[in-house]
Amino acid sequence: MNPLEKVTLGMTAETLVTVTGEMTVGHVVPGMPAVYGTPMMILHMEMAAGSAVQPFLPAGHVSVGMMVNIRHLAATPVGRTVRAVARVVGVEPRSILFEVEAWDGDRKIGDGTHRRGVVDVAEFERRFGVTKAVAAMA
Repeated sequence: MNPLEKVTLGMTAETLVTVTGEMTVGHVVPGMPAVYGTPMMILHMEMAAGSAVQPFLPAGHVSVGMMVNIRHLAATPVGRTVRAVARVVGVEPRSILFEVEAWDGDRKIGDGTHRRGVVDVAEFERRFGVTKAVAAMA
């Protein structure tokens, strides 16, 4: 069975987050501004992409990030709500390509592409000797 057989072009999902101090570059890098950090924006884009396809994957399969090509276009202060959106634009035999965007209200603050691969969790854990207990600690 092809684990991507139910994934189709145009599938979308979004993630809404309120920017906290812990999400800022200044929280991680002393002396930097307390604005929404690029790594957090990418994480939220990845979360939206995963949400777009997870319900359509076979039981025991998950999607994992493989590639990001992102532009961070504008700063977002603490307290603002960010909406990260992902849309499936390509389905290949072993991966899914998404267009992703992030918005602060009506202002686009980021965009780009993100690719996710699909893995069988049990097979992955056997292959790498990872257990759920160890993965939960990460």
